[in-house]
Amino acid sequence: MHYLDHAASTPVRPEAVEAMLPLLAVHPGNPSGGHAAAREAKTALEEAREAVADVLGCGPGEVVFTGGGTEGDNLAVKGSARARRASGDGVVVSAFEHKGVLAPAHRLEGEGFRVGEVPVTRAGIVDLDGLAEALDDRTVVASVMLVNNEVGTIQPLGEVARLLRERAPRAVLHTDAVQAVPWIDVADATRDCDLVTISGHKFGGPKGMGVLVVREGIALVPEIEGGGQERGLRAGTVNVAGAVGLATALRVTHERRVEETTRIAALRDRLAAGLRAALPDLFTNGEQGRKVAGNLHVGFPGVEAEALLLMLDQAGICGAAGSSCSSGATEQSYVLAAMGLPRADALASIRLSLGFASSDADVDACLAVLPGLVQRLRDRTASVA
Repeated sequence: MHYLDHAASTPVRPEAVEAMLPLLAVHPGNPSGGHAAAREAKTALEEAREAVADVLGCGPGEVVFTGGGTEGDNLAVKGSARARRASGDGVVVSAFEHKGVLAPAHRLEGEGFRVGEVPVTRAGIVDLDGLAEALDDRTVVASVMLVNNEVGTIQPLGEVARLLRERAPRAVLHTDAVQAVPWIDVADATRDCDLVTISGHKFGGPKGMGVLVVREGIALVPEIEGGGQERGLRAGTVNVAGAVGLATALRVTHERRVEETTRIAALRDRLAAGLRAALPDLFTNGEQGRKVAGNLHVGFPGVEAEALLLMLDQAGICGAAGSSCSSGATEQSYVLAAMGLPRADALASIRLSLGFASSDADVDACLAVLPGLVQRLRDRTASVA
């Protein structure tokens, strides 16, 4: 199998597995307890918290462990809006945020909040003029992702933060940085953000484990209540092994980021060049110069992406598309629709995403198979016509 879907999930790094195993197999303690076994678990948890804080550029007390990126996004968006209800009613998000941001934002509409979706450009960048128009002195939270999960474009968070200071001084700024960790110095990129979400399985950590950075002084209404864990913001016994695995994967990713990004960018560029040489009418989505190194989002005119992905899967190559089949109807990616792509182009587009586990063999396999499959689909369409 050749795995070209790292933007969806990554293999767990060996270092993370090694760090987790003793906590899964040997140490039984609940970190909320008071005996020796509980203290061992608590020590491991707090060491993981310190390691995460060191990479993300925050204090250990600002690290809240969650069940993943979607939970972190929900806590950030709903929790911050509800905590500021007396100060305003405005919630502003970009139109191509992850559904983990869009869904809770629109849930707030039922509570009387005004929700504005800011347009994005064809290049895959949030429209700063549109953002400026959406903000006002009643805005209490704005959420703009650091890296788009589908097309991989990096958003100008510094400019976003400046606009908030000027036009919405009461608002807190949240960013979904889930896709950013392998490629960007997140501590530097999010220094002006009040709330930052990451998820372990995007950079070699375990699934079902994430972090929400909550800067000191930022109030949130919790989503999960009952035990008082994680500063009272996320009740329930913390997944200590998961926290240790996430922290380990985050540290390794940070230490190897420059080296791995350079290697993966070269693989991505070779894949793109090879596909374009074989299929000159190929088009790419998202401004290439503003994308992370592992993302190749491409379209093939006259080809149905879902059919192509099925054939790739049968050939042992894993890719993805923003479109999906629902009730028998193929639906356009909302991300590509927000960027203004014609429906036909959106339905012909796929995402091939590389990561730390990618190799030359993965690129070679894709180049050997994909052009021929595209031609087969085109021939099939021509014969039917």
